[in-house]
Amino acid sequence: MFRTRLLSGIVLVLAVFFLISRGGIILYVAVAAVSLIGMRELYQAMGVRPGASGKENKSLLELAGYGGALLYYAAVWFGVREYGMFALVAALAVLMSVYVFTYPKGQANQVMAAFFGVVYVAVMLSCIYLTRQMEGGFYHVWLIFLCSWGCDTCAYCVGVLFGRHKMAPVLSPKKSIEGAAGGVAGAALLGILYAYLTKGDMAGYGVICAAGALLSMVGDLAASAIKRQTGIKDYGKLIPGHGGILDRFDSVIFTAPVIYFLVTLMA
Repeated sequence: MFRTRLLSGIVLVLAVFFLISRGGIILYVAVAAVSLIGMRELYQAMGVRPGASGKENKSLLELAGYGGALLYYAAVWFGVREYGMFALVAALAVLMSVYVFTYPKGQANQVMAAFFGVVYVAVMLSCIYLTRQMEGGFYHVWLIFLCSWGCDTCAYCVGVLFGRHKMAPVLSPKKSIEGAAGGVAGAALLGILYAYLTKGDMAGYGVICAAGALLSMVGDLAASAIKRQTGIKDYGKLIPGHGGILDRFDSVIFTAPVIYFLVTLMA
């Protein structure tokens, strides 16, 4: 299992490095595709598909959710914020229309879960592409992964060595307060080191990575909460040894918008 996890992790890192290095339409298509896969995993877990198992044919609500995500990504491509807001409103309107005209086939909680998937997965992950497209984005975008995956690694190491006090015993019994502190500190140090190597703003990158690390833990625990509440172990099996897209990108989902907005404010 460890070998499988390690090898798939290496392949994933190489794929991310290639896509972000290239940027442009290649990264845009990749992020959009990953968003749709992540939405499918979430919809299956939260019962947006007919039946609790999520193995039946796609529902109209699910298709409407995908349509809303694609409409939003079209707005992202054209780079007009107003179009993005219109896409979200249109997605909600279509979802509510499906709910109304197929009543009582669908449930209100399915509608909310479908719209939640558009925002939680598609909109938040789009910030990877948006950050890459910024001025200096080639350097800024790496902070998203540096603070999320860096925090995860540092938190694990510190937690194993010094962890004594449980941070969220119900959601994640192995996570400790000491590990969380080590994760934030480690992410900040990685940000400072990265700034030094790229001749960036050392203080700024340190603050950005620390803030991103804090939110990455929220993202991790939020994904765990959904899994526990829906009674699943993993969101999928796409990435051997890791699970699905949401299992591997749960923290990135939160750090991407944080990095995007902090870099924008500090520019």
